[in-house]
Amino acid sequence: MLRWTLPHLLMVGMLWLMAVATSAAGETDIDVVVQVEGSAVRVDVNWVVAATPAEVWAVLTDFAHMPDFISNLTSSQVLSREGNLLTVAQKGKASVGPLSFDFDSVREIQLTPFDLIRTRQRGGNLKKFEGTTQISSDAGQTRIHHHSDAVSSVWIPPLVGRQFIANETREQFAEMRQEIIRRKQSGEKP
Repeated sequence: MLRWTLPHLLMVGMLWLMAVATSAAGETDIDVVVQVEGSAVRVDVNWVVAATPAEVWAVLTDFAHMPDFISNLTSSQVLSREGNLLTVAQKGKASVGPLSFDFDSVREIQLTPFDLIRTRQRGGNLKKFEGTTQISSDAGQTRIHHHSDAVSSVWIPPLVGRQFIANETREQFAEMRQEIIRRKQSGEKP
């Protein structure tokens, strides 16, 4: 049984305050819903960007350069590629205030250009990760819906953990959107 001591309570309170502060400053038009049940985490993300599906696809699948535009990634490399099936290894660090958490993953990624990205965990520090990212054209813009189911190998504090995951997720997708817009404005071809 977990015993709550004063340092534990102070740390959880500090995390909660930082999560709330980060949330208030975040991208409000990137809808992120996180559900945490024990070690299971379900995430749904919806957002729109003024770009074509091909322009969006170019960024979402640019695994070799992701550390250049996603701030919490320290490395990302394609280990193998057979047609539209890739194996990608990524490492990074998620931070909130003075606390940080290292993460790493090896994922199998199935691409269906310019519509769907399916991801499944093959190794790393999560027990399980499966996700889909759907891309669709919507009145001259592109709508992106991401859904993932994960099982963490560490305990996730219910309220604080959910908010932390939502903030990190929102930040990653905001950085991807910024890169899509940057490439579009600079005239880079998808």
